[in-house]
Amino acid sequence: MAFSSGGKTQSSLAEINITPLVDVVLVLLLIFMLTAPVLQSGIEVAVPQTRTVNQLTEERTVVSIDKDQRVYLQDKPVAVADLPRLLSTGPNAAKKVIYLRADGKVPFGAFASVMDAVKQAGITNISIVTRPYDK
Repeated sequence: MAFSSGGKTQSSLAEINITPLVDVVLVLLLIFMLTAPVLQSGIEVAVPQTRTVNQLTEERTVVSIDKDQRVYLQDKPVAVADLPRLLSTGPNAAKKVIYLRADGKVPFGAFASVMDAVKQAGITNISIVTRPYDK
């Protein structure tokens, strides 16, 4: 589109500057990358402390047991009897990695029954979540 004023022709600016858009997208990506591991499991569990702790780097299936012995799959409460059915759904169920978070005050019997329910689903790769000692 051209404009004429007093015999001179000027063209309109047809290019969009995408640099600010790219900057905003990169900042949002950085924020999501930093907050995603924190939002992985919303159940408050005081896990025991150990000397060796590996950081969770990717999102995995988390089974949590709170101090009142309620069991959660990710954020949703479930019955222990339903765990094998819920965990065995989907492709490659036997190759899944399950992270088991249990409150330090949970009796061993409750912990063992949840471990047994996970193994009934055919999953043998179970990692127990702990936190490092405070320095």
